[in-house]
Amino acid sequence: MSVQGKPRAVVLLSGGLDSATVLALANRDGYECYALSFSYGQRHSAELEAAKQVATHLGAAAHRIVPIDLSAFGGSALTDAAIDVPDAADGVDGEIPVTYVPARNTVFLSLALAWAEVLDARDIFIGANAVDYSGYPDCRPAFIAAFEQLANLATRIGVEEGGMRIHAPLIDWTKARIIAEGVAAGVDYGITVSCYSADEQGRACGRCDSCALRRAGFEAAGIPDVTRYR
Repeated sequence: MSVQGKPRAVVLLSGGLDSATVLALANRDGYECYALSFSYGQRHSAELEAAKQVATHLGAAAHRIVPIDLSAFGGSALTDAAIDVPDAADGVDGEIPVTYVPARNTVFLSLALAWAEVLDARDIFIGANAVDYSGYPDCRPAFIAAFEQLANLATRIGVEEGGMRIHAPLIDWTKARIIAEGVAAGVDYGITVSCYSADEQGRACGRCDSCALRRAGFEAAGIPDVTRYR
């Protein structure tokens, strides 16, 4: 519990649309939010600059960017320069795309769990979504439930103090609902970066799967798309 009497929560913050929405929702629901981002060997750093802006804009109590190097393993278009990011039109239905980063959410949640224990926080928030998403296995409800079980087996808080909760409030929301709820909660989507191939200024390519899902979400929500395209 914070000195303000609010429960503390660690919020995974990539700098993208979904994680910004989750930070706003957790803040709205009365949590003192500690934002956690990762420099994990991703293709560009624009999303980390966006995360800094989002954390400040939404009043996070603290924001840390932790370096880990998943590019040491590669295996994803987001961490291996030798693998091209495909256009959305090139996707193959039913297959996990090459933009999936092996075990990324497992690694991120594990480190969030470590910080949560240090902060004496019982809650971790993640922007995983199983509706308008790219087919990643670590964005499914079964994964979130399994990790929460693991968290309560593997931590002092889980064993001695009543448990750890993993929140994925967007898990069954459409992208349109995410955007509408985020706007209502005060998110400025103009400072977020979702594109897999954003340039150094954070401008989106407009062609990748993430850009396509984001654009369609704004259109379905009836809200102007404030994404900066190059």
